[in-house]
Amino acid sequence: MGLIRFLRGAKLLGQTKEIQGKSLVEHAYAANVDIATNCKSGNCGSCMVTLLSGKVSLPEPLTEGIDEEIVELGARLGCIGIPSGDVDVDILPLI
Repeated sequence: MGLIRFLRGAKLLGQTKEIQGKSLVEHAYAANVDIATNCKSGNCGSCMVTLLSGKVSLPEPLTEGIDEEIVELGARLGCIGIPSGDVDVDILPLI
């Protein structure tokens, strides 16, 4: 089991142990960190965060709220992204 850490820039906001099969938003809630959400299905993009390190899986095909170009830059959707192992996430989106 990994450690999921939530940052804003260099500031650590909270962390929690990996909860198998749970989304980044659910991990953030467990760490007492707020990530904006709206649709909870990956369509609106309001929960976009930036993956700094580690692995966060996304569904194939990608949903309307995210595209391959920004995924390559580290963008992930907190409502549908599932972390695996040690993960560091900046709660501020790339865009």
